[in-house]
Amino acid sequence: MAQPRRAVVIGGGIGGLTAAAALHHGGWDVTVLERAPSLEPVGAAISLAPNSLRALDVIGLGDEIRDLAAWQGDGGLRTSSGRWLSRTDADAVARRFGGPLVLLHRATLINSLAARLPAEAVRPAAAAVVADPGDADRPARVSTPDGDLEADLVVAADGIRSAVRRALFPDHPGTVYSGFTTWRVVIPVPGAEFASHETWGRGRIWGSHPLKDGRVYAYAAARTPCGERAADDEKAELLRRYGDWHDPIPAILAAARPEDVLRHDVHLIAEPLPAYHRGRVALVGDAAHAMPPTLGQGGNQAIEDAVVLALTQAPGPDRGNAVGDGLAAYTAERLPRTTAIARQAVKIGRLNMMTGRAGIAVRNTTIAALSKAAPLLFLRGFDGIADWRPPQPPYAAGKAPAGNRWRRTPRESRLHRTR
Repeated sequence: MAQPRRAVVIGGGIGGLTAAAALHHGGWDVTVLERAPSLEPVGAAISLAPNSLRALDVIGLGDEIRDLAAWQGDGGLRTSSGRWLSRTDADAVARRFGGPLVLLHRATLINSLAARLPAEAVRPAAAAVVADPGDADRPARVSTPDGDLEADLVVAADGIRSAVRRALFPDHPGTVYSGFTTWRVVIPVPGAEFASHETWGRGRIWGSHPLKDGRVYAYAAARTPCGERAADDEKAELLRRYGDWHDPIPAILAAARPEDVLRHDVHLIAEPLPAYHRGRVALVGDAAHAMPPTLGQGGNQAIEDAVVLALTQAPGPDRGNAVGDGLAAYTAERLPRTTAIARQAVKIGRLNMMTGRAGIAVRNTTIAALSKAAPLLFLRGFDGIADWRPPQPPYAAGKAPAGNRWRRTPRESRLHRTR
């Protein structure tokens, strides 16, 4: 009996664990090496669009995540005074893209992904480097403090500062600063009732979204010099920048403690990599195509990467059985798509981080007018993104929508009423 092929995944974040779960689902023997002492992510939420939920359907996890998450869509875009520039509707989003947009804590997603793996597959506090990427005739080799591991496939999901990326592509310039920093909080806000919204100001934005467990996820971004930090604490900095904005922003800030606020500068890969693989090593997620969060697609694209990678490693009539054949197909499938989405995210960042008063006035007036004339116009920006489907049908239960038309099953209707 043939031994299962062996994969080593470097990085236990969303992209790494999705890749591990997808490969394990396909019969691979998988080991996940995570540098941190545990898989518990630094607290923030993640929005999953229909494209990544369909990818999770491939490994049987999509419905579980839909159950655990809050459905999004009812809300819209506002000015700092609270005026609505455009409104969105959850049903319209689902009908257009074949499913809902959902929001959940990253820890919830991480736990669900890890539960798809054997307990012994995940090794925390395990720093790893690629000692040899391998080739068609020899396996890859990963070095750890406990010794070397050989693998038929190595998945590098080691994030935006990826050491594996630098080793595989030493001449690539790496990441650049986007020009803005972000803050995030996930906290209970007693008595807060509001529609999800993103608010655009002058060189600043804020977003507020309720989670299914009753907490609120809020994020902010502002143009700042790289590396700048508050002289006192980041809650005080948020109060200075957003304290006079519309409700529920003041209530969220009042409920937050300084230690609840996370701040990170945003970096991105401006020059695409020449490939997402070398030898027997594949890059996924931020390691391959770090992008601004302005489209909410960073984590979604990592999930797509992971599932497509696993699918391209499954033998089929149109490809050989060699790992290298699958990796070439993976790059061909993923590099053009993620490059286009990353570029679109950069463009959106320039739009919502505008600083000129005249330009902002024109922007807001145009958005408001277009929203009234064609309420679904702004959903077109996600055409080709949120309506993506995996290379092979994942719908074993027969729930695949036809085209972009979407109709709730009775079960989905119950979920919608309780979201």
